[in-house]
Amino acid sequence: MEMLSKRGGALHTRLAVAALALFASAVSARAESCGSTASGFGEWLEGVKREARSNGLSQRTLDAALANISYDHAVIGRDRGQRIFHQSFEKFSSRLVTPGRLSKARALLQRHAALLRQIESRYGVPGSVVVAIWGLETGFGADNGRFKTLQALATLAYDCRRAAQFRDELNNALTIVERGDMSPAQMRGDWAGEIGQTQFMPSSYLKYGVDFDGDGRRDLIRSTADALASTANFLKGKGWRTGAGWAEGEPNFAVFLEWNQARVYAKSIALMATKLDSGQ
Repeated sequence: MEMLSKRGGALHTRLAVAALALFASAVSARAESCGSTASGFGEWLEGVKREARSNGLSQRTLDAALANISYDHAVIGRDRGQRIFHQSFEKFSSRLVTPGRLSKARALLQRHAALLRQIESRYGVPGSVVVAIWGLETGFGADNGRFKTLQALATLAYDCRRAAQFRDELNNALTIVERGDMSPAQMRGDWAGEIGQTQFMPSSYLKYGVDFDGDGRRDLIRSTADALASTANFLKGKGWRTGAGWAEGEPNFAVFLEWNQARVYAKSIALMATKLDSGQ
């Protein structure tokens, strides 16, 4: 490679300094595009709309999805109050893996036996695992959550604690609306933006959601077949090994941690699935 002249080297240096200054400016602007109170939320949301339009989202989608969005103090309260995951496994699991929940899970394993066999045949994930997650997440679809998904995601995307992560999830939720998979009114779930009977984040919905009942829609809210098959597809996509164990220390336990990073929760999935699998 030919050496740069002194003049060329100086020019290269000036360009590099200018590039660094632009990069620092962009980082600074990005750092400021979040807040800890509701005061700047409206202005921030207008910026989200401008960026979404520039990325090709229609005005119709933005009007439908973000017209009545406000800063949600209840979402921030939930985000700051996740002390339950700091409980011991014994205390945590005893509240979730209850005799009543196990009894209902066994009944649903029988009721959906044919569907669960089809799901295991395609994805390699046993019905006991899928039903355990279904039960722990929403009580088998009985309570998918009542928070407005787009408002929850916008609030967390504006909040500085995990702004980048939730800005991506907000954009994914807007994509779901743009594609016509769900309307904003249908998108209700838990406080962190989870959707459906097994609580998929929008990014996971787009990547792993499947139309297993063949009706032309990936409906993780009303279709049990779609919700359970999508759950198995997620686990397979995260590395599920057919026939391998899922207790802590076994190969598939790491996949439960992909579902939820809290170890007490992953161990509770493993416990419930084992009890269902063994007939306890």
